[in-house]
Amino acid sequence: MTKEAAAAASSSSPPPCFTNSWKYHVFLSFRGEDTRYNFTGHLCTALRQKGINTFMDDYLLRGEEISPALLQAIEESRISIIVFSEKYASSRWCLDELVKIIDCKKSNQQMVIPVFYKVSPSDVRNQKGCFGDGLAGLECNYKDNVDKIHKWRPALSEAGNLSGWTLLDKNEDESKLIHNIVEGISAQLISRTYLHVADYPVGIEHRAQEVNDLLHVGINDVRMVGLWGTGGIGKSTIAKDVYNNLISHNFEGSCFLSEVREKSMTEGLAKLQETLLYEILGDDKLKVANDHKGITLIKERLSSKRILLVLDDVNDMKQLCCLAGGSDGWFGVGSRIIITTRDKELLTAHHHNISIYEVKELNYHESLELFSWNAFKSKGPLDGYAELADHAIRRAQGLPLVLRVLGSHLYGGSIDNWQDILDGLIKSREIRDVLKVSYDALDVDVKKVFLDIACFFKGEGRNHVIEILEGCGLNPKYSIDVLIKKALVNIDCGVIRMHDLVEEMGKEEVRLESPDDPGERSRLWFHDDVYRVLTENTGTKNITGIKVQLLESDNEICLSPATFSNMKNLKIFINRNGRFSGAVDYLPNNLRLVDWPECPLTSLPRNFNPKNLVLLNMRNSRITGFGEGFKKLTKLTSINLSGCQYLTRISDLSGVPNLVSLYLKDCTNLTEVDSSVGFLNKLKFLGLSFCYNLTVFPTTISLKSLKDFNLYGCEKFEIFPEIVGKMESLSDLTIGVTAIKELPPSIENLTGLKSLGLDGCENLANLPQSIYALARLEYLGLSGCPKLATLPPELPTNSNISLDNFGDDTGRRRHETHSLDEHV
Repeated sequence: MTKEAAAAASSSSPPPCFTNSWKYHVFLSFRGEDTRYNFTGHLCTALRQKGINTFMDDYLLRGEEISPALLQAIEESRISIIVFSEKYASSRWCLDELVKIIDCKKSNQQMVIPVFYKVSPSDVRNQKGCFGDGLAGLECNYKDNVDKIHKWRPALSEAGNLSGWTLLDKNEDESKLIHNIVEGISAQLISRTYLHVADYPVGIEHRAQEVNDLLHVGINDVRMVGLWGTGGIGKSTIAKDVYNNLISHNFEGSCFLSEVREKSMTEGLAKLQETLLYEILGDDKLKVANDHKGITLIKERLSSKRILLVLDDVNDMKQLCCLAGGSDGWFGVGSRIIITTRDKELLTAHHHNISIYEVKELNYHESLELFSWNAFKSKGPLDGYAELADHAIRRAQGLPLVLRVLGSHLYGGSIDNWQDILDGLIKSREIRDVLKVSYDALDVDVKKVFLDIACFFKGEGRNHVIEILEGCGLNPKYSIDVLIKKALVNIDCGVIRMHDLVEEMGKEEVRLESPDDPGERSRLWFHDDVYRVLTENTGTKNITGIKVQLLESDNEICLSPATFSNMKNLKIFINRNGRFSGAVDYLPNNLRLVDWPECPLTSLPRNFNPKNLVLLNMRNSRITGFGEGFKKLTKLTSINLSGCQYLTRISDLSGVPNLVSLYLKDCTNLTEVDSSVGFLNKLKFLGLSFCYNLTVFPTTISLKSLKDFNLYGCEKFEIFPEIVGKMESLSDLTIGVTAIKELPPSIENLTGLKSLGLDGCENLANLPQSIYALARLEYLGLSGCPKLATLPPELPTNSNISLDNFGDDTGRRRHETHSLDEHV
């Protein structure tokens, strides 16, 4: 970016920070003739010497009306001090100032502090005595201006009711009172100092308002709101903005405890408790010896105070217990506690009535604006940078931290350098460190699940992943719940989702296990590393998982007999697009998932004992059979050999008692299925569609768990098996375009059947009377059955049954009305 372009970009105005912007700390309202050259003059000097920016109308000329400059000074002051003297109420200008001050107190949440200088607060409140006489005389002079007069007295009454300082005795030490006022104002300014929210607070305002809506400030109870989300999503920034908007809501004390996680480790909880007490009470002499004493002190000192407390970046229950133990007995009525965390479970476990606000990523337009402010110092990208900017914000996926860091890195750089910086995004230490915090806090087994998801299973179905990882000896149900609560993953329509940068952070953790030798890492997924390890035989026992996803231009791998020989602990092997050749003499017995479509092996190695195997997916492979190793596979739940053209026989599967799904679609040379398949009690899905040469099938079946049975297109299949016992789970049976001539009377045992497809069964001549026992049947497909001239007598009156084009040959080749999920 040229200097000229940068200068042009910087001419744009950044978005404002959503907090009040005060020009003055203090505005002094007083009657000049009474106190300008004594009390108020000395007070102003003392405030300014303390570094408190104070407005006193030393140079403004009084006119008939209060000047616009004076009104503006009141609006731009955080605190107004009103010095009530005996003749204050006899000055129209003073009373007009007072009305404006009270208006700003209500509209701008400004703080108003009265000083009763040699006048009783009661006289001001009730307009009595000399103070009242002065007001009465003024009202006589301006009796024609009724609107103004009617505003003066309510303003005086309200100001007189406010807490402030009083000096009645003429012998009192004025210098001591001035000292007390200055110290009090200084403490108020410290406790009410606005936090810096962000240089470019894009997207903050409406999110902060949503949090405010949950807080219900003004209702007399104690409320807690938790801001939850992944690292870098803006929880702390939103909390700062909410804090700034609330500190002037007449809380009796406020505290923003930042970096609780880090400071509790480096400084200890007792120090944090001490800071909390000091921020709210202003007592620097109060010391906390240990966190147990701190709990007692907080409850004793703050139980009657209406406070505002923010605990930022909490990651441990003990932190909450020591700093905000509960809503009962800890803080006064009206208090509000805000907690930011990456761990949702902390919030729900801490208090049953806590409101949780899930912080969402910035949308596209917000992301573009925030990125542009950091990268170009303007609201949008400069000419020629739009496409790269679009790539950058899609890469960041709405994380403000990433947008800020990335934009700052790119600021001032040329187009040629941008792509290199974008490619190295996750290696930015600031981004990695933030995202890594949640990962570091995980238990060892949860970390394993996280890394498996990041490297292999992002975008996969939750149940599918759980099945695999349970087979790997992990506890994925618990681990995934932990990862969800820590905002590292989320579930969308049953699919595991993960932010791209969280995914890359996990992958980077694996890469750092052995930066120079991928064969020493636990997981392989990067195409160059996978190719190198598999072709050079450099794999080691450290490898637990491999995912083959190569570049399309270089996706051929020639295996050697020893390719897997050193990978004793390999559990997961997934091939997405690799084209393999060569022979393999060894596969690790630790394998749990073999997802290897188009596998070149004609048989599994003789010495392979897949006793731990959970899922086998070898679609469209050259496999011809299972071999002897499949006799005792008690963990195997899914087999998918669809499209295996060299498979002729399914052998004995009685040693696979926990099989849930068996997919054999399009095995065009399959002729025989062993009788053991008919008695797999846990089998739910059996798919054999378009197995054109299938002739031998179990003559009897008793598949109590079977839900979906598909034989569509098995043109040589002639005899449907007898059904032994009730099969209540089967809801879909598709046997269209087969050679069956009849259904057995035992079809009545399919008591849960909802859909029966017989379309295109040219040899089907009759249906058994027992078909009427299928009380749940909703669909009966009989199109393209020319030999089925008539239906049995006494056709049931079930109005749900649809006789789809009965006897019409047009449906001969109609495919099944449902599909099986053949993805392992």
